Amino acid sequence: MKVFFSGSIRGGRELLSVYQYLCTFIVSEGHEVLSEHVVDPQLEDIESSMTEQEIFTRDMDLLGHSACLIAEVTIPSIGVGYEVCSAVQRNMPVLCLYRSGSHVSSMILGNRNVVLQGYSIREELDSIVLGFLASLQVKYRDNS
Repeated sequence: MKVFFSGSIRGGRELLSVYQYLCTFIVSEGHEVLSEHVVDPQLEDIESSMTEQEIFTRDMDLLGHSACLIAEVTIPSIGVGYEVCSAVQRNMPVLCLYRSGSHVSSMILGNRNVVLQGYSIREELDSIVLGFLASLQVKYRDNS
């Protein structure tokens, strides 16, 4: 399955290791992460040579080719919020992950069109992500 992964870039990179873990895990389970650039530690340098329009176009094109979106929403990010909203508007399945105890936006918490899951330790992410992706595979199989 093609997955769009979303995590904070300009809002802060404190959870980069979690983003990297998630993308590596998703790929290890046989899925493709179309937005793997998000986990590149040099991304801010790379994007500094791109126009804002190029970044927008790249991300929206990748989102359009994805079956679902998985977002880590612990760090507030306008870009992540925009991508979540865009995916919801496209009727795309969305999983939003956040560290338990963090202050997640009410716009995410109150949105019934996203699956929202808190986690305390990194290892919990495995079962959350596997469950989400498995539910989509069942849904797609049943609809075909």
